[in-house]
Amino acid sequence: MGVRKARAAETRAALLDAARRVFAERGYLNTKITDITKAAGRATGSFYEHFADKEELLQSLLQGMEDRADELVDTTTVHPREHDLTDRAQLRHHLEVSWTVFREHAPVVSALFQAMVAAEPGSGRAWEALVKDTAYLRSHLEYSAEQGRDLPGEPELVAAAMGAMLSMLGYAVNSAQGRDFDDETVIDTLTDLLHRGLAGR
Repeated sequence: MGVRKARAAETRAALLDAARRVFAERGYLNTKITDITKAAGRATGSFYEHFADKEELLQSLLQGMEDRADELVDTTTVHPREHDLTDRAQLRHHLEVSWTVFREHAPVVSALFQAMVAAEPGSGRAWEALVKDTAYLRSHLEYSAEQGRDLPGEPELVAAAMGAMLSMLGYAVNSAQGRDFDDETVIDTLTDLLHRGLAGR
């Protein structure tokens, strides 16, 4: 890698790291691009060499979350759909991966939630994001249905409901001060709640 490319990569990484810190302190909606560049120790113009706007930067942070999830499930190919989420152990594993990523990227989760809520009414942004982010759950639920499992609803809607519960709880818990429960407790609670909904019929 040439010196120029190395410097550009360093600047981009500094901007992303600074954005995480500032989002954690001020929130996504209250953060200006100049806040990010100041925290990164970079000129404001350098931001636009890497990102068109704050939303594009946020999407880059989201990609980092998705890469971390792939790392945790240890998959080198397409995530297999042959997982039966009516099986408690398989369900818990998926929830544990999601929760771990949410905890490690709490400022990004918060920023994504704030950006989604601030979108224009009727934009459909929340639903589109839920459907996209829970596509892997939908695929597993479709597999479960094919195996004769009696799901509480259509796989797309059930997956979206699961994702909404997980993301809202992640946002609320991770932004709370002095919470009284640990990650294992949260994961087990979510697992039991969702497992009874999926397999308890």
